[in-house]
Amino acid sequence: MAITRKGRRVKRRRTGSTRRIQLYIRLGTIVMLAIFLCLGIAKFMGCGFLGGNKYMEKTGEDIDSSRPDIDVKLLTMNDYSRPGTKTGRINGIVIHYTANPGSTAMQNRDYFEGLKDNHLTKASSHFVIGIDGEIVQCVPTWEVAYASNNRNNDTVSIETCHLKEDGKYTKETYRSLVELTAWLCKKFGLDEKDVIRHYDVTGKICPKYFVENEDAWKDFKKDVKKAME
Repeated sequence: MAITRKGRRVKRRRTGSTRRIQLYIRLGTIVMLAIFLCLGIAKFMGCGFLGGNKYMEKTGEDIDSSRPDIDVKLLTMNDYSRPGTKTGRINGIVIHYTANPGSTAMQNRDYFEGLKDNHLTKASSHFVIGIDGEIVQCVPTWEVAYASNNRNNDTVSIETCHLKEDGKYTKETYRSLVELTAWLCKKFGLDEKDVIRHYDVTGKICPKYFVENEDAWKDFKKDVKKAME
């Protein structure tokens, strides 16, 4: 049976359409494979953008080996110092001071614990560093601590003890502060630029020594950067 010109044109159009569909399918497959490959690489590298606002931690030998000694003394769950609210992605480390000269890390931790009974205020910190350099953890880093106001949901807070009213640190406190801050930066994929003072959040003179001595604050951030290398 003879094929008319019209029939040949229809056949060619059908053949062309089939080829285009096959091409689109192949291109779509390549694009999907590329996306999955990128997602896999990003997950392996620990890239935070994939997690959006989700809490994420990096792991690895370098991070584990740089972890300072931490005495984990978690607060009891309560509405005044450890509400159990989950944090989002950690975007910064906030440095505070106790404004209570001569007090120890455990005394400040116990003050936070006591708020569940006396209801004086809502306050806490993820970590407290003592005069002798001891580090006490009060709240898990994946939970909110009542420390940094509108930055509670995306930061880790470090409270620091001091001997005198001027807020200046002992060598032991300073050393632990540098080590803890550097480790947290590695853990959350941050750098020294992401380390801020409570002052930078609210304008409160906290930590006093680093607010009143800008050069000391700059030197601290340089020391954190060096400790991360």
